[in-house]
Amino acid sequence: MPHDGSTGAGASIGASTGAGASGAGASTGAGAGASTGAGASAGASAGASTGTGTGAGAAFAAKHKRNVAAMAGLLGGSPVLLAPMAGVTDCTFRGLAREQGAGLMYTEMISAKALSYDNAKTQALMDIDDEHGLTAVQFFGTEAPLMADAAVKAQAKGAAFVDVNMGCPVPKVVGNGEGSALLEKPALAAEIVRAMAEAADIPVTVKIRLGMDASRIVTPDFALRMEEAGAAMIAVHGRTRDQYYSGKADWARIRAIKDAVHVPVVGNGDIRAPEDARRMLEETGCDAVMVGRAAMGNPWLPGRIARYLLHGEQGCEPDRDARIAMALEHCRRLIARKGEKKAMPEMRKHMAWYLKGLPGTAALKDKLFHCTLYTEAESLLTAYSSSASSRL
Repeated sequence: MPHDGSTGAGASIGASTGAGASGAGASTGAGAGASTGAGASAGASAGASTGTGTGAGAAFAAKHKRNVAAMAGLLGGSPVLLAPMAGVTDCTFRGLAREQGAGLMYTEMISAKALSYDNAKTQALMDIDDEHGLTAVQFFGTEAPLMADAAVKAQAKGAAFVDVNMGCPVPKVVGNGEGSALLEKPALAAEIVRAMAEAADIPVTVKIRLGMDASRIVTPDFALRMEEAGAAMIAVHGRTRDQYYSGKADWARIRAIKDAVHVPVVGNGDIRAPEDARRMLEETGCDAVMVGRAAMGNPWLPGRIARYLLHGEQGCEPDRDARIAMALEHCRRLIARKGEKKAMPEMRKHMAWYLKGLPGTAALKDKLFHCTLYTEAESLLTAYSSSASSRL
C-alpha cells in the first residue's frame, strides 16, 4: 500500500519525518535529508528496542541510537545504494559508478574467516582507501568473534558502515550455514550482529531476504530481532532464497518490515529504472532503495536514479557509443589494476553486460569471450560501433 503519495524529491525519500526531523537525516542538506523517512527512524524511538537500562545496556542503547542517526544522515544524502555483488562491485566498478553520480555502495561480500587468515585476495576485496567514506564493507560468516574482528578491521580501513550478508542464496554459501541460512538461525544471527555492534564504532547493518521459501517467511519478526541486536539499518531483498533472482519482488512485505522496525529500511528488488525507485519508495515507505543486477554493465544507473529522486532529473539511457566507450574504459582500468592476463578473463562477463540489448552482438560477444589482449577487444568493439553507425 502506498504511504502519503507525496511528490517531489524529498517526499519520495520517505513521508514521515516526525521527531526524527531533528536527527541526522534533517541536516544532510540539498533538500533531501530534511524530509527522509530515515530521519524519522533516527528520532526518539531509535534504539528503544535495544534497551535503556543502566550500565552496559544503556551505553549500547546510546551507541545504537547514534549509529541509527548516522545511517539516517548517510541515506538522506544518498537515497540509492549500489548492492554488494560478487564479481561485480569491485573497486574498479565502484569507481566508474561513483564518477557517474553513485553515492553509497558496497564491496563484494567478504569472508570473515578468510580475512582472519590474512588472505591476500581477501584483503584486496577490502580496498576502499580512496572512496571518501562512502563505501560499506559486507561480510559473511557464522562465527561471531571473527565477524566482530572483521568489523573492526573494516572500520580501520575507513568503511562507512559494515554489513552482514544474510541473503546470499548460493548453495555453497548456504550449505556452510552462511548467507540466507542465517534467516533460520535468528539467535546466531543476533549474536553476530550484537558482537559486531559492540566491537565497532561505525554502524552495523544487515541485508536479508524474506525467508527461505514461501512457506518459511521469517519477516518482519527476524528484522525486529536484528534491530534489537544492534542493527542500525535493514536492507531487504523482497524475494525468498529459493527464488534467487526470479519472479517478482514482494514489495508489500518490505512495507511490513518498514512498519515494524524503528531503524532505516532499504528496499531491494526489481529496481531497473528511476521510475521503479520512486514507486518503491511510495509503495513501501522505505528510506532508500538498493540497485543490484540492473547495474551490471550500467554504472550510470545508481547516479541516474539518485538525480531523479533528489532533483527530478529524468536523464537518458546511455547510448551504444557511450556503452562501448565505458566498456573499454572499464577494461583499461582493470588492466591497470590487475594486469592484462587477469583482467581480460574477468572482463568477459562485463563486456556482455555492456552490450546487452544492442542489436547484432551475438557473434561479437563470442569473439570478445576469446580475447586475451585489450587491443583485440578494442578492435572488435570499434569495428562494431563503426558498422552500426554506417547502418543508421
